[in-house]
Amino acid sequence: MTNDFDPRLTPIERFGRELARVRREAGLSQARLGAHLGVSSSLVGHIEIGNRTPQSGFAALCDEVFKTGDLFARLCRNITAPSGPLWFIRWSDEIEPRARVLRSWDPLLVPGLLQTESYARHVFRGGLAASEQEVEELVNVRMRRQTVLQRENPPALWVLLDEWVLRRPVGGPEVMYEQLDHLVAIAGRHNVKLQLVPHDSPCTSGLLSAFALAELSDAPTTVSVESAGAGEVSAAHDLVNTVWNRYDRIRTEAFRPGQSLEMIKKARSQWKMA
Repeated sequence: MTNDFDPRLTPIERFGRELARVRREAGLSQARLGAHLGVSSSLVGHIEIGNRTPQSGFAALCDEVFKTGDLFARLCRNITAPSGPLWFIRWSDEIEPRARVLRSWDPLLVPGLLQTESYARHVFRGGLAASEQEVEELVNVRMRRQTVLQRENPPALWVLLDEWVLRRPVGGPEVMYEQLDHLVAIAGRHNVKLQLVPHDSPCTSGLLSAFALAELSDAPTTVSVESAGAGEVSAAHDLVNTVWNRYDRIRTEAFRPGQSLEMIKKARSQWKMA
């Protein structure tokens, strides 16, 4: 995978670029890969340069041959039904699933990786989704994204969350109780460290935006920064350093994981009584 994300790439071009990368890493020529897949080397070549649209069966065979889980299946789905803006597809389908460590900061909402279906549904209903069908499609995409935490060797997950998120009524008491109950369960996992940041923290740099950092085994650390109108995914050294320093500053203000867990439990009980 290339280190720099080009937002001008179409989903078809992204599929082809990733196929070429994985094929080369496996030491296969286009002809040998074609033989494994039961297609011509010409078709492989055309797909790699974005001149042909891969079909779902072709994508499934690629995942089977390269042992890539559902990587190519997801890239193929984005050709016909994109799951978001191009910058975010890059993050959710190519960066996040390969991370060995994920760090995130969220000042407004429970992060997408930790949202329940009901919470996510209300978040999307309050956003730009045009119909209930679109809302459900977005919820399904978000739930599929969470499978990264269910694999045999999940990434280490370090979550910083503004304390006020526990009190923000997304969907009402039932939805919030279920969501905080889920956070309690997630925080108990060996690979997860969840820390709350006081709502009156003086660390104003955390108010600028939500962001996430992904440490990868085979590529530079990559950052995703999201604002109200746009987002960016980049491995640029200066940007990664800036965001990492901001993460460290926010974390110095955070409660310890054990104390944070007790605060989540207390907030959960308050929603139950609401």
